[in-house]
Parts: sequence; C-alpha cells; structure tokens
Amino acid sequence: MARSIHISTARTMLNSGDPVDISVWKSDGSILELRNVISLRYSFYGGWRNVKILSSGECRKIRDCCIFRVNDLEVFL
Repeated sequence: MARSIHISTARTMLNSGDPVDISVWKSDGSILELRNVISLRYSFYGGWRNVKILSSGECRKIRDCCIFRVNDLEVFL
C-alpha cells in the first residue's frame, strides 16, 4: 500500500471543494471513472454524496464505500 489513503482522508479531499479525479464501482460491478469533479453534498447517515462533473455540468449520486481511487491514490477502509 505504497500510494494509498484512508477513506477519512479521501472524504477530506472531496469536501475541500477542489476538483479531483475519482474511480467508483457501480452496482453492476463495472468501474466508473469521473474526471474533474467536485463534491456538492454529503450525507453522513446515508453514506452517499452528490458530485458534479465540471466539464459537462452533470450531477451524480455516489456511495462513499464504492470509491476506491481518488487522484490515483488507492482508498482503503
């Protein structure tokens, strides 16, 4: 785990408001690569967040436990 971070550090990076690149597992097991996104809203009890893709303006809802990479850093629980 040379280049890895804890999920709490990943949450801090997402909540900072700076654009990041994230990789997320979808419900069917495929991988979703999101480039240049910012986090808009986070639900601690629900475990999900809304992210906005800056290049297209699209908003997506993702679960925090499904994030496995932030800025090319592996995320572990």
